[in-house]
Amino acid sequence: MRILGIETSCDETGVAIYDDEKGLLAHQLYSQVKLHADYGGVVPELASRDHVKKTIPLIKATLTEAGLTPKDLDGIAYTAGPGLAGALIVGASIGRSLAYAWNVPAVAIHHMEGHLLSPMLEEIQPPVPFISLLVTGGHTLLIEVKSMGEYVILGESIDDAVGEAFDKTANLMGFDYPGGSMLSKLAERGNSKRFTFPRPMTDRPSLDFSFSGLKTFTANTIAVNDKDEQTRADIARAFEDAVVDTLMIKCKLALKQRSMKRLVVAGGVGANRHLRVKLEQLTASIGGEVYYPRAEFCTDNGAMIAYAGMQRLKNGEHNDLEIEVFPRWPIDQLTAIKT
Repeated sequence: MRILGIETSCDETGVAIYDDEKGLLAHQLYSQVKLHADYGGVVPELASRDHVKKTIPLIKATLTEAGLTPKDLDGIAYTAGPGLAGALIVGASIGRSLAYAWNVPAVAIHHMEGHLLSPMLEEIQPPVPFISLLVTGGHTLLIEVKSMGEYVILGESIDDAVGEAFDKTANLMGFDYPGGSMLSKLAERGNSKRFTFPRPMTDRPSLDFSFSGLKTFTANTIAVNDKDEQTRADIARAFEDAVVDTLMIKCKLALKQRSMKRLVVAGGVGANRHLRVKLEQLTASIGGEVYYPRAEFCTDNGAMIAYAGMQRLKNGEHNDLEIEVFPRWPIDQLTAIKT
């Protein structure tokens, strides 16, 4: 079974083809970072227009890369939510229309399920059940994965997601959007002992997250200190340490509460080197394991949508001709996938 996956939930256009026997055959990705940089964040209307321009050319490029024609496809999967409504409509309209024209089934995919399943793109796949930490630009979630498609939300951010906190703090430090990765690079030169920032909501049994207060604490620290390069690096290090420790503490608590030792980390922030080191130390200390997708599949991409689509189509799911998207779509509303 060969599935074409289309991802257009925010500011990246991703297209891929996944084969259930050969694995990933081809993938293409276009980022809109430069388009939105001057505005300090994603402009929904501009994002939608750019998806209109880029999706069809990327589909053609992906088919060419895989050496396939539309007749070689068995289905199309597209992201239907959560995300920006206009951006989702572009991918859903194109995906559903092409499926009708090519006489193959189409299936709407949950963006976060795509991230959650992205480690399955690797040669060594995490066995279920496991605890999943999903840390993307707009979402921070701790999920118990009982089986594929059967998800229980254990904790989530009550304000800024961790990716948003990184980018907003980077902006406070003078970096252009998106500045999270640049902040992390600066933090590598920082002195971890100079500043100590709070680890929010780690003094309670709740698995929810809150990063807005940490962002404010960082802003106040910037305001009362010199702006030399070393001080900036020290503040960046203190912020990153606080975020990473908070995520590690919550993961440790989730594993303990659910009596599990297997952890999966996905989403853009999952590529953070400091976070990976901490979580590897955590799982090693309890005799467990941690799994990640490769760095290129931590951010939004079509490969994860193609893989999730393959699983859903094999489960007998498909969508009719009505095109519908869900800017807000709780992941625990999904149905279990029969194995």
